[in-house]
Amino acid sequence: MFTLNQVGQIPFLFSALLGMILFCSCENDLKDINEIENIQKEEAVDISKDVRVIYSDSAVVKAELTGPELRIYHDSTGNYEFQKGLQIIFFDKDGNETQRIKSDYGVQRSTLGITEFRKNVVITMADGSVIKTEELFYDENKKEYYNSVPIFMEFKDSRGNIQATSFRSDVNFENIRGESMTGFTIPDSGQVPAFGP
Repeated sequence: MFTLNQVGQIPFLFSALLGMILFCSCENDLKDINEIENIQKEEAVDISKDVRVIYSDSAVVKAELTGPELRIYHDSTGNYEFQKGLQIIFFDKDGNETQRIKSDYGVQRSTLGITEFRKNVVITMADGSVIKTEELFYDENKKEYYNSVPIFMEFKDSRGNIQATSFRSDVNFENIRGESMTGFTIPDSGQVPAFGP
């Protein structure tokens, strides 16, 4: 039971309570607005999941790129980034696989014409030969691969292996030039390799 004096206070209490609710609501709205403003200040990026891209020329498939996530940056760099890894399979004109490159991270720097593969980079050739390194760069203008960290090459059928501190190669990994190369190879003909002049 309310007294007359208390009944007069009900509208005041109700108004005070409503004001507190509105104030809290405005505070939350301002927080939301600030978050939206911060998002707009951040870099514009498109994110695609479970990506599969087919590269072809004159209706001939040249390569297939797959990755769990692709980020396309819409800033001055125009980079394409694979933070969760990627794999590229290359094909010859008859559709046979020639090589594949797999890494835990990759980025294509469009303005520079450079593609970077980093972390657990593995290049597998069609004949079973494997090249492993922690970084690999592809120069689109020079059409060559290179790096500046150690690289390990294991030839098919355990016919040899070579290590190097860095390397350069053509796009087919047929002409590999390494720095400080060590290792051995056994020729396919079964001849013992000669040493010296």
